[in-house]
Amino acid sequence: MHGGIEWLVDARDCVPDRLRDRGAVLAVLDRIVAAMDLRVVSTAVHVFAGPGGVTALYLLAESHLTIHTFPETGVATLNAYCCRPRTPAPWRALLGELLGAREVIATEHVRGRP
Repeated sequence: MHGGIEWLVDARDCVPDRLRDRGAVLAVLDRIVAAMDLRVVSTAVHVFAGPGGVTALYLLAESHLTIHTFPETGVATLNAYCCRPRTPAPWRALLGELLGAREVIATEHVRGRP
């Protein structure tokens, strides 16, 4: 048994207004939850004042899903950690559609291996 799989995802050249929009950011997480068949246990969301972005955490039965947005640089960073193997979300398609990302880099890490 291993310790799960973790995805680190960077979305670049996003539309800044979408990165400030609580609804748009949560729509990203909701679509990932649906695509990966995850179960949300609890949520925490913080919208920063003025030109700031959004930080959100979905505590999952499978572990966690987070996003941090940086409108000033057009960047969103995500972390998805699942305790069991599963098919990853279509990162590029989702982030392109919902945040206008022109570049998406996703890396997958198997955790807990010696």
